[in-house]
Amino acid sequence: MTGRAVTITEVARHAGVAVSTVSYVLSGKRAISADTRRRVLDSVRVLGYHPNAGARALASKRSNVIALVLPLRAGMHVPVLMQFATSVVTAARQYDHDVLLLTADEGADGLRRAAGSALVDGLVLMDVELNDSRVPLLRQLAEPSVLIGFPADTAGLTCVDLDFGRAGALCVEHLADRGHREIALLGAPAVVYERGTGFARRTREGFTEAVAEHGLTGVALPCEDTFDQVSAAVGELLETRPGLSGLVVHNEAAVNHVLGALRQYGRRVPGEVAVVAICPDDIAERSSPPLTSVLIPAEEVGRQAVRLLMDKLAGRAVPDGTLLEPRLTVRDST
Repeated sequence: MTGRAVTITEVARHAGVAVSTVSYVLSGKRAISADTRRRVLDSVRVLGYHPNAGARALASKRSNVIALVLPLRAGMHVPVLMQFATSVVTAARQYDHDVLLLTADEGADGLRRAAGSALVDGLVLMDVELNDSRVPLLRQLAEPSVLIGFPADTAGLTCVDLDFGRAGALCVEHLADRGHREIALLGAPAVVYERGTGFARRTREGFTEAVAEHGLTGVALPCEDTFDQVSAAVGELLETRPGLSGLVVHNEAAVNHVLGALRQYGRRVPGEVAVVAICPDDIAERSSPPLTSVLIPAEEVGRQAVRLLMDKLAGRAVPDGTLLEPRLTVRDST
């Protein structure tokens, strides 16, 4: 009533048990009878008791906090990044963990600072590059980590992601099955490829290899985010490749700009140009026409990353790499 924090002693007094009994009920370290456990939990609820985080950390040598390292850099589509972040936060709460979001692009120094402060029990990292400067330190830290993405060398690491190479190939296969012979990939902004970001490079590789395997003609180009830039890229493709009939778009910010540019140049979708996107379902479904797409499963990837991290914290064995199989949903754009 006064806003003062309720103590564990008051919970024990209210439930008619010893302080140690309350502690055992909350920690699960000892078996307590069902009746006593129920009385304690009723008192916790009635009094509004919350364990002191600092005291709990001292006692358990755990902070019950994990870090999500998410550098907000040029070329990254923030709404989709936030889908991953929301998934990590939601999954962590199911394990009674909070999430500390680290957004500054400090590389290894930022990881060293977070780990050295004892603020976090483990780390989940996003925006992973093929030659990621953070990787050598991750192999040395005492705190466990999980990467959402795959660097070139995964030795000693735990990684999870969509199989983006297969996703790029799946889009090509879909267009080839529908008789398209000349296609193009409009990918991430140029700066994303220049950084060596894994998901973008692997999508392009999967696309290029599948084009060759199916005997198609194809080109893979970076694509910027503004309508004017997208329109210029689409216009150049249509002018220089008159036989082009299929587009794969792996750039969430550019998807609707691509559709707008095709309308601007008088090309009907899917009548004259078929379009496949690699993006979250909500983006594909809201487009006009709704887009055939390979889902970026942000919720599942985030949930898997947290589960892997919790397994590592508990000392359980985990696989080195977890690649999620891509799933293509056919909609009106093809």
